[in-house]
Amino acid sequence: MTSRSGAPGGPPPAALEDAEIFGGYRDLGPYSAAFDEMFDRQGRVRAPYKGIYSELAPTDGGELGARAEALGRAFVDQGITFALSGQEERPFPLDLVPRVISAAEWAKLEAGIAQRVIALERFLDDIYGDQEILRDGVLPRRLITSCEHFHREAAGINPPNGVRIHVAGIDIVRDAQGTFRVLEDNLRSPSGVSYVMENRRVMTRVFPNLFGTHRVRSVDDYPSHLLRALRNAAATNESDPTVVVLTPGPFNSAYFEHSLLARQMGVELVEGPDLFCRDNIVYMRTTEGDRQVDVIYRRIDDEYLDPMQFRPDSVLGVAGVLNAARAGNVVISSAVGNGIGDDKLVYTYVPTIIEYYLGEKPLLANVDTLRCWLDAERDEVLDRAAELVIKPVEGSGGYGIVFGPYASEKELATIRKKVRAGPRGWIAQPVVQLSTVPTKIGDTLAPRHVDLRPFAVNDGEKVWVLPGGLTRVALQKGSLVVNSSQGGGSKDTWVLASRTSGAVRELSAAQVVRSLPRSGMPGGDMQPLQQQALAGQQQQQQQQQVLAEDGGSC
Repeated sequence: MTSRSGAPGGPPPAALEDAEIFGGYRDLGPYSAAFDEMFDRQGRVRAPYKGIYSELAPTDGGELGARAEALGRAFVDQGITFALSGQEERPFPLDLVPRVISAAEWAKLEAGIAQRVIALERFLDDIYGDQEILRDGVLPRRLITSCEHFHREAAGINPPNGVRIHVAGIDIVRDAQGTFRVLEDNLRSPSGVSYVMENRRVMTRVFPNLFGTHRVRSVDDYPSHLLRALRNAAATNESDPTVVVLTPGPFNSAYFEHSLLARQMGVELVEGPDLFCRDNIVYMRTTEGDRQVDVIYRRIDDEYLDPMQFRPDSVLGVAGVLNAARAGNVVISSAVGNGIGDDKLVYTYVPTIIEYYLGEKPLLANVDTLRCWLDAERDEVLDRAAELVIKPVEGSGGYGIVFGPYASEKELATIRKKVRAGPRGWIAQPVVQLSTVPTKIGDTLAPRHVDLRPFAVNDGEKVWVLPGGLTRVALQKGSLVVNSSQGGGSKDTWVLASRTSGAVRELSAAQVVRSLPRSGMPGGDMQPLQQQALAGQQQQQQQQQVLAEDGGSC
C-alpha cells in the first residue's frame, strides 16, 4: 500500500481514512509521484477543495452513481454525445468532481497566457510581414520555411485592427512539483469551449449547493467576448458588421460547438455553399437576397478554405475568399497561416519569441523539450528513446505519440528510424507526471491525470482569458493521454473569485452586443441533382476536419 505521502506501507491519512468514497487513494500505484490537486503530500485537503471534499466525503457509491447518471442524462437531453471510432454514441464523458483553481493561481495563469498570446500575435505579424526576427538571426529561417502551416498565400493580408489570433487555446499541465507549464499552443481553431459552457450548465443542476457556497467565476460571457472580438476585427468603416460562423458541416465532430457559438452570438451558421465571392467581396445567400459578409469566424482548416489558393477539390470553403481578405473587404478569423504557432517545433522557441518582442521573461515555462532537427539533441533522443515521450510535430489528438517507458523494442526501433529519416518532424520530452484530480472510477473516487486548455480572446484592445477552461482527464488507469478521441473525459473547471472581487461576471452580453444582425436564413440555388452529387464529397471532407480543426483535438 502507498499512502498519499508516498511512504510505502504507511497508514492512509485521516482525510482519506474517514471517507470511504475516496477508496481509490488507498493505493496510488502509478500516481504516487504526481501532484494531486485536492490532497497534499500528507493527505490534507487543500484549501480550494475543502467545500468539495465536505460535500463528497459523506456520500457512498450509490449516490455517486446517481449523480453521474444525472450528468449523463442532462447531456443526452441536449443532444451532446460523443463516439469513439467504431462505437455507439454516448454522453460526453463529464466527471462529477470539478477541478478547482484558486484566485491567486489563476491570476498567474491568466497573466502568462495573455503574455504568450500577445507575443505570438507579434510573431505572426512579423513572419507574414518584414520578418525582422529572421533577419536578426534570432530564429533560423528554415524553421519557418519548413513548417507545413507557413502559407505564402497569406502574405499581404493585413487585418484591419492588426489581430490575427482572435481565439487561442493554450494547453497547460502541472508537473510533479506543482508548477504550471505550457504543453502546446493552438492558434487556428481551438475546439472545446462549448464543453466548458455545457459542463458548467449541467454541474449547476447536479451540485446546486456547491455553487451557493463557492464564489465560482462565470463562463457564460465567452460568446459575448468572442462576438466583440469579431466585430472589432471588421474594417473600421463598418459600424454594424455582419459576422458569420463557417462550419464544415454536420458530419464534423465539433459541429455542436459551431452551432452553439453561432446561436449564442446571434449570428448565422453557414457552410461553404452559403457564401460566394464577387468582385473581391464575400456575400451570403439569404431568403432576403444576397448580403455582404464582413467577418468570417471559420472552423475550417486552411487547406479547405479557398479552392483557388489551396485544395482545388475542396467543397467546404469559399472560392476567392483570400483575395477578398487581401483587398480588405472581409476578415478571416483566425487568420490564414496561424498554424505556424501550432507547430510543436516552433513551440520550443516561444520563450525566445517572448523575450524578442516583449523584452520580458516568460511567465509560464514550457515543458523541457529536445529538438530532433538539431544534431546533438537528436542523438540524445535516439540514445534515451526508452525514457522519453516522442511526439510528431504535426500530430494532434494524441495520435502518433510514443511513450518510451511503455514502448516495445520494436516500437522503439520504428520511432528511431522515423526520427532519423525526418528529424524536422519530431520533438521529445521527458515523461511529465500530470497532476491528478479525484475522478469517479466505479463506485469510488480515484486519482486520474488531467490537463487544462484555457481559452483566450483577443479583441485588439486586450487579451481576455476565460476564467476556467477545459480540463481533460485521462480515464484509463495510468494513462497520460487525455484526448476524448482516445478515451479521455472532461471536468468542470472552477476558478474561484477573490474575496475582494466585486462581481463574478465581469461583462454582460448587453454591454457587448449593441445590435444583432438581421435575421435571414442562408439559402442556396443549387439544383437537387447537384446537391446529391456533392453530398458524398462534402461528408468525406467534413470528417477529415475532425483532427484538422486544431493542433490539439479535444
